[in-house]
Amino acid sequence: MTPAKIHHFVENHAGALIGGVLFVAIWGGLAQILPVMLDTPEKNWQPQPYTSVQLAGREIYLRESCGLCHTQQVRPLVAEVRRYGPHSQAIEFIFDRPFLWGSKRTGPDLHRLAGKYSDEWHRVHLIDPRQVVPGSIMPSYPWLAEQTVDVNSVQRLMLALRTVGIEYSDDQIAAASSELAGMSEIDALIAYLQSLGSNLPPPAEAAHHH
Repeated sequence: MTPAKIHHFVENHAGALIGGVLFVAIWGGLAQILPVMLDTPEKNWQPQPYTSVQLAGREIYLRESCGLCHTQQVRPLVAEVRRYGPHSQAIEFIFDRPFLWGSKRTGPDLHRLAGKYSDEWHRVHLIDPRQVVPGSIMPSYPWLAEQTVDVNSVQRLMLALRTVGIEYSDDQIAAASSELAGMSEIDALIAYLQSLGSNLPPPAEAAHHH
């Protein structure tokens, strides 16, 4: 059967069209999901939940809608790995409620941001992005340096997350009061940004164990 006849057949038979769509969707999905699911991190290593400071920063990241312009998922594609670093692994998102994978990259993916820039660079970038990235279209967030973290809301969040399986102890929740006291929102957000992509064993350590 020639390509033209196959095309004509599919166009005129709903069952064949549906089957073709399902076939492409299934194989496309498997190509995206399987490489991530088959990754096996160190057997004796366990990821750690966000600290109270990182959790506070994550809530600010959500509030300011940073995820509308930035993704947090490096896909297992050669071009992505070359640009951003090792592709994201499923276990890295075990403590994310909600997930912040995102779907739009007006700005770069942030999942391998940890340690890439200094805290001071992030502070300047958040207050006036064009000082460090000329031509940036990212908005400025000067109020983050003026506002302090709402300690009570973070403690309530930790209690809520405990109900869905994230094991924050009573001591950790109580300690949030002193850890967050008087902290500016910009410092909490920077702590969160500096944690992105750090919840995996270093490559050298993983290679040594293997």
